[in-house]
This record gives sequence, C-alpha cells and structure tokens, in this order.
Amino acid sequence: MAARRYPSYRVYRDKRGEYRWSYEAANGKTIGISSEGYVKKADCLRSVEILKTSAGSDVWEEEATTAVA
Repeated sequence: MAARRYPSYRVYRDKRGEYRWSYEAANGKTIGISSEGYVKKADCLRSVEILKTSAGSDVWEEEATTAVA
C-alpha cells in the first residue's frame, strides 16, 4: 500500500462499528469530521464525494448579534 498523502480523507469505523470520515490538512491535523456514522461504507464514501464536489459552494456568514439582557 502506498504511503498516505495529505491533505486527504480518512475513512474508519467508530466504536459502534459505523463508518465515518475525517479530513486531515497538509500538516496532518484533523480539520473536519463526519457528523454521523454510516452503516454502509458506500454511504460514507458517497458523503465524501458530495463534499469534494461542493468546493464552489457559497459561504454563509451570520451577522453578529447583540446579546439582550
């Protein structure tokens, strides 16, 4: 098997046996994780593909709100 390159996605099984992904940056630090586990590995891989194709998506920034006492 080839050595892992960064940045890259890592697919693994969690403690419940479900598939999850994490995304590691060029420095090897995790900067994103799946918010849910997947029973099927194919579903986990599909969520990675969806993320990879969303690079052109808009970024929504919420306006800062003032706390009301």
